Amino acid sequence: MNDKQYYIYFMTNFEETTLYVGVTNNLERRVYEHKNKLLKGFSANYNLKKLVHYEIYDDVELAIAREKQIKSWSRKRKNELIRNSNENWNDLSKSWTDCHGLYELSLQPSQ
Repeated sequence: MNDKQYYIYFMTNFEETTLYVGVTNNLERRVYEHKNKLLKGFSANYNLKKLVHYEIYDDVELAIAREKQIKSWSRKRKNELIRNSNENWNDLSKSWTDCHGLYELSLQPSQ
């Protein structure tokens, strides 16, 4: 039995001008890494600090397939997906990322 969960997620900046779609097996840790610019490159360059959408999967292959599907969509279609679950583009992680330190989140390697 596989009890692991996988997540596809959307991060954006405060201006909501840039979207990042990713996949991870630890959403809380990954969001922390984005918010604290621990992931160099695109995410840090565009200041992606708001989690605006995520989906949960039990199968890593399904999560990766969904990520690829979404990445092929137009920006308009991605925006519609976000608005359907998070009309005001609130930061879905706001209440659960601020209370964690780097130590707890660094216990598991990033994936």
